[in-house]
Amino acid sequence: MEVLEVLKKRRSIRQFKNLPVEREKVEEIIDCARLAPSGNNFQPWEFIVVTDHLKRREIANVADYGKFITQSPVCIAVFCRDTRFYLEDGCAATENILIAARALGLGSCWIAGDKTPYALQVAKILGVPANYHLVSLIALGYPEAEPAPPQKRSLEEVLHWEKF
Repeated sequence: MEVLEVLKKRRSIRQFKNLPVEREKVEEIIDCARLAPSGNNFQPWEFIVVTDHLKRREIANVADYGKFITQSPVCIAVFCRDTRFYLEDGCAATENILIAARALGLGSCWIAGDKTPYALQVAKILGVPANYHLVSLIALGYPEAEPAPPQKRSLEEVLHWEKF
């Protein structure tokens, strides 16, 4: 799939087929994530791939809006070292995950991490050191269905030239 098509057709998927995701696809996705831009090339990220059902259920139980993590065959937790631009860097890596997943025929959904009340609980579940921030949780798997495109503001509404 061409990159512009992938960008325009990516959707948040919350229902997944009961199929495992091939290890090679997960590794390719993480490889794309690690190549994201980062401030001063610090690359503060770490990616924890969770395939164990009990651990995914434990994460889903604490994540306010991520209950569907239990049904996804994979959950990726993006953590970043405490650097000046950890949030921007982690978000760039997260977006690469979402785009790579779509390009490989997988569905995904970004669940908030940073500044959530459950961030420390997820870090504890996954054994993450204290100097790291949870940036995102991503549910990943083969989509149960292709959702209809969401309503988006038009280009004319959001594009400004030279001034607001």
